[in-house]
Amino acid sequence: MRIFPAIDLYDKKAVRLFKGDYNQMTVYSERPWEIAKDFEAKGAKFIHVVDLEGAKNGDTPNIEIVKRIAEETDLFLEIGGGIRSIEVVEKYLNNGADRVILGTSAVTDEGFLLEAVRLYGDKVAVGADVKDGYIAIKGWVEKSRYTLESFLSKIEKIGVKTVICTDISKDGAMGGTNLELYKALNKKYSLDIIASGGVSTIDDIKSLKEMDMYGAIIGKAYYTGAIDLAKALEVAK
Repeated sequence: MRIFPAIDLYDKKAVRLFKGDYNQMTVYSERPWEIAKDFEAKGAKFIHVVDLEGAKNGDTPNIEIVKRIAEETDLFLEIGGGIRSIEVVEKYLNNGADRVILGTSAVTDEGFLLEAVRLYGDKVAVGADVKDGYIAIKGWVEKSRYTLESFLSKIEKIGVKTVICTDISKDGAMGGTNLELYKALNKKYSLDIIASGGVSTIDDIKSLKEMDMYGAIIGKAYYTGAIDLAKALEVAK
């Protein structure tokens, strides 16, 4: 199983939000690339980056940070946050990103999703953020018309390969992840599913590994010291 330690970017800093709330933001570092280098030093091969500013305005205000992480590490870098145009997809891929993650735009703009997958194949992943069984969009404040299952079935048919599935109720709350949800999804779909939200103990990592998940994102648990990254990587092997 692949472990994706996470960096959320805002104003060129590494931050974390509590349940997606911009008013509950903790700044962890003003040098995010140093965190990425630390991930790599501990044995990580992958990194999950979210541009929280980009998520708000659809631009790439932290692209220089993304580029620097790509230049100063050999990590496989996936990036999401407000990617709504082919131009932004290309900009990230041309500046060191290995994979882009489409969120709200994958739900609301099927034409864009189809075009992105046609042009870039498995370099395009989709974020499926679930709240009360439905896909949430626009920074998790709106509920879309799709249930999680109907959305995953749709994007699987389109040819999406990788999905980052976040249980919003678990995100940043350090209460454990939704193992039952991921177990069910892994059985039902042929998608590569990355578990996100509430992965907060080594036992969570063990359980996800046992159900043969493609990957898991570690966010707040790394920053608070609840999960030792080197140990998590060892358990996930």
